[in-house]
Amino acid sequence: MHDHEQPGPSADHGALDDAEYTEFMRLAEEEGFDAEEVDGELAAAGAGPLPVLAVVGRPNVGKSTLVNRILGRREAVVEDKPGVTRDRVTYQAEWAGRRFKVVDTGGWEQDVLGIDASVAAQAEFAISTADATIFVVDATVGPTDTDTAVVRLLRKAGKPVVLCANKVDGPSGEADASYLWALGLGEPHPVSALHGRGTGDMLDAVLEALPDAPAETFGTVTGGPRRIALIGRPNVGKSSMLNKVAGEDRVVVNEEAGTTRDPVDELIELGGRTWRFVDTAGIRRRVHLQEGADYYASLRTAAALEKAEAAVVLIDVTEPISVQDTRIISMAVDAGRALVIAYNKWDTLDEERRYYLEREIERDLVQVQWAPRVNVSARTGRHMEKLVPALETALAGWEARVPTGKLNAFLGELVASHPHPIRGGKQPRILFGTQAGTRPPRFVLFSSGFLEAGYRRYVERRLREEFGFEGTPIQVSVRVREKRGAKRK
Repeated sequence: MHDHEQPGPSADHGALDDAEYTEFMRLAEEEGFDAEEVDGELAAAGAGPLPVLAVVGRPNVGKSTLVNRILGRREAVVEDKPGVTRDRVTYQAEWAGRRFKVVDTGGWEQDVLGIDASVAAQAEFAISTADATIFVVDATVGPTDTDTAVVRLLRKAGKPVVLCANKVDGPSGEADASYLWALGLGEPHPVSALHGRGTGDMLDAVLEALPDAPAETFGTVTGGPRRIALIGRPNVGKSSMLNKVAGEDRVVVNEEAGTTRDPVDELIELGGRTWRFVDTAGIRRRVHLQEGADYYASLRTAAALEKAEAAVVLIDVTEPISVQDTRIISMAVDAGRALVIAYNKWDTLDEERRYYLEREIERDLVQVQWAPRVNVSARTGRHMEKLVPALETALAGWEARVPTGKLNAFLGELVASHPHPIRGGKQPRILFGTQAGTRPPRFVLFSSGFLEAGYRRYVERRLREEFGFEGTPIQVSVRVREKRGAKRK
C-alpha cells in the first residue's frame, strides 16, 4: 500500500483498496448517487462482525419491552405467560449511527426449575456471548436476592454493565431508582421501557460501554485455531461427534437428550491442524421441561454462533428432517457463518430411508444447497475425515472476494442476458456493484429502481455459479437511485 495524502479507504470502505474505491465513487457520481450515502452503504456492508449487547434480568422486569424499544419496533415477544416459543433471540439495532446486536434473554420463566436457576442460565449465556450487558431491574420493587445473584455473575465476568432501573414512569419513580446504587454497579439509569422515557440517555451509556468491534474479532490471531460451532437439536450426536474427532471421551454422552450442561470449548487436532470446537449440546435443565429447554437451547446456539466462524449442523438421518433442524440451519445462516451440514447415524440407514431422506433434503433444505454435505457416523467414526475438507471449503468461500472490476463485468453480462421484468411500465436495472465485505461475502448493488425478491435470488444464484462461494451465506443489499433529475445539475 502506497503512502499518499489523499484519503483512501479506511475500514469504513470495506474490502475495497484505494484504486477500487476511487473508481467506485466516480461510477456512483456519474450515475447520480449521493457520495455520502454511497459511503454509508459501503461502511455498513463492510463493517464485519458487530459488537453484542445482552439484556438480562429476572422475569417480568420488562426485558423484551426494552429490547423492542431499542429496536424501535415490536420484534421481541412480550407476553406475561411463561414459555413463549420464539425462533429468534438476536436482533440488529442502531443508535446514534452505530450498529450493534441485541440479545434478548427475556420471555422464559420456569417455576418448576426455580426463578434463580432460570435467571442464572440466562445470565451465564449473556456473559458468554456479550461485549456489554444491560442489567434490567424493576425500580418499583427494588433489588431482590435474585438480582444480587446476577450481579455476582456479571462482576465475575468483568464485562461492562449498564444498569437499567425500569418502570420509572415519572419524577416520583426517580427516588426508587436511586436505591439501586446499592447493587454496586454504578449509576442506575431511570427508564420507562413501555413509554420510552430515559431510554436515549441509557443508550448513550451503552454506546460508551460497547467496543467498536466484538472482543473476539475473527482472525485477530494469524494462524490461530478456526472456531467451529457444533450445533443441532438435542440428542443428534453432537457430544459423540466431539469425542470422536477428539479421539477420546471429553464430553459426557448419555442416551437422555440434554445431558450436556455447559458449552465446552475444545482444542482438537484434526486433518493436520488445530481447531477450536464448541459443543453446544444442552442446557442446565430437567429433561422433561421441553418448552423451556428449546428456548434455552436456542440461546446457547446463538451464543456459540456469535463466537464461531463456521457451524457444523448435525442432522439425525434416522428421523425426518424437522422444523427445529431447519430453524437451527437458519440461525447459522442469519448469523452469517460458514456452514457444513453433517448427516449423522448414516451407518444405520436402509435403502428405503435413504430414498425418503434425499426427498426431504430436496424439499426442506433447498435454500442451503450451497452448503457442503458430509454423511457421517459420530459413533463409529465413519467418514469423519471428510469433515476437514468440507470445513476448509466453507471457510474459503466465507473469506472469498471478487474484485470490483470483475464483478461489474459479470453484472453487465447478467443484466444484458436476463434483465429485470418490466413492472408498471418501468424496468429497473443494476447499474454497478461491489463486494464491500467478507466473512460472509457482502455485496452492495446500486440500481435504477426497486429489485424484486425473485430477481435478487436469481442474482445470488448466478453469483454462486460464477464465483463459487460454496459453504457460505451471501448478503446482498440494494441501494436504489433517487430521481435522477434531482441529483443532476
